[in-house]
Amino acid sequence: MFELSIKGDFASAHQLRGYQGNCKDLHGHTWRVELTAQSETLDDIGMVVDFKIIKQQFREFLMRIDHVNLNDLPYFKKVNPTSEHLAQYIFQEFGKIIKPLKIKQVRVWESDTSDVTYYE
Repeated sequence: MFELSIKGDFASAHQLRGYQGNCKDLHGHTWRVELTAQSETLDDIGMVVDFKIIKQQFREFLMRIDHVNLNDLPYFKKVNPTSEHLAQYIFQEFGKIIKPLKIKQVRVWESDTSDVTYYE
């Protein structure tokens, strides 16, 4: 089994519904994201996928959620825009883009000291 990891970042705002504390108010983060994909096979030249291609796809994907209020996105109207749900969202939505490559996990930092990992 081979694993490949890429990293990215974006800035966005959110507010947590039902939360009793400062995060109930609109605030922002510069989120950092690490995505790990896995494959049992390599392509004809010995790669899981070309880093240049997957990194470009990931940058384009993150642009969709850059400088937005996450609460305004349809996905986060159904679920609270917590770091946990954000990691799950990236896992599910970016996973559709890079099929048949499989995402192993997505790790999201909302600060230098706070992160969450989602995997299935």
